[in-house]
Amino acid sequence: MIEDKTHRLQVTTEDGSALGEVTVSFKKPTRSKTTAIIAHGAGGNMDTASIAALQAALVAGGVTAVRFNFLYAEKGRGGPDKQAKLIATWRTVADAMRRELKPKRLFLAGRSMGGRMASYLVAEGYPCDGIFFLAYPLHPPGKPDRLRKDHLPKIKVPMLFVSGTRDAFATLDLLEPLVKQTKAKLHLLEGADHGFRVAKKYGRTPKEVEAEVAATVLNFISEV
Repeated sequence: MIEDKTHRLQVTTEDGSALGEVTVSFKKPTRSKTTAIIAHGAGGNMDTASIAALQAALVAGGVTAVRFNFLYAEKGRGGPDKQAKLIATWRTVADAMRRELKPKRLFLAGRSMGGRMASYLVAEGYPCDGIFFLAYPLHPPGKPDRLRKDHLPKIKVPMLFVSGTRDAFATLDLLEPLVKQTKAKLHLLEGADHGFRVAKKYGRTPKEVEAEVAATVLNFISEV
């Protein structure tokens, strides 16, 4: 049996100010003790195909999986909220899922910007058992001098980076030293770009890439 629930949640700041409502969806397998919350990237929302596919794969692996919208995505706006609102949304959703699902183990995760916002929260000391990044945006394309990494060494829980070898937001000459410095794990998707799209010459379908990502994440969760 799988408990499948979607509801709206009021996002608040730490001082209790209301910012608006977002949609949260979770699927919980019977006897699941582990929860993973997955945030979408800047250009997507909770219904982005890769996010929904990962949720389904995690549930099939016995993990409760949560996805949610940021405020701007809930309202259908194109541009992301300011960082403070993004982090407030993350904190609100994570707190609510901790209360409702009562997991023995909690993992935060996100695609691109969603993972980056989770990392700031965890670097501030938010309690969780691990964090995994799907295409972490280490720097803007073509701007390797604008690194988003200074907070990452503050994270004390296990980290996993899943990144494409052709990701313009995380060139390997910069990502690999960071992974080594933070003692994180790194899984490279051969030939994949920032959206995990793989050129035809590599002979891999999107479904195969999704399956590789899911297997990598499930293995990381099982080893923590």
